[in-house]
Amino acid sequence: MEITDNDAIAIRSIIENQIQAFQQDDAQAAFAFASPEIQEQYTAENFIQMVRNSYPAVYRPRSVFFEKITTIQGNITQTVLLLSPHGVPLRGLYFMVKQPDNTWRINGCVLVSVEAEII
Repeated sequence: MEITDNDAIAIRSIIENQIQAFQQDDAQAAFAFASPEIQEQYTAENFIQMVRNSYPAVYRPRSVFFEKITTIQGNITQTVLLLSPHGVPLRGLYFMVKQPDNTWRINGCVLVSVEAEII
């Protein structure tokens, strides 16, 4: 799939807005940026609780730096450098899906060590 400049801007905006929603403890807003597949698995409150407990670098990053968009196993993936609340650098691999209305949603995030090579 070809990613246009507009797609890249939209993807970055979705991730930034979700991180901002997490920082404000706005479960409904954060949940709204998740894909329908993710939304089928959680309620908004369960979703934010899961992120709070399992993804502190996403929930309360000290800093956020966007890298390039790539494709990993057929998934459009935005790589983001995150500094965890404890100062640990991590790379977030945000799997993105385009919706029928041409908007983007987050379909999962995997955190890997910064040393890990992205293929």
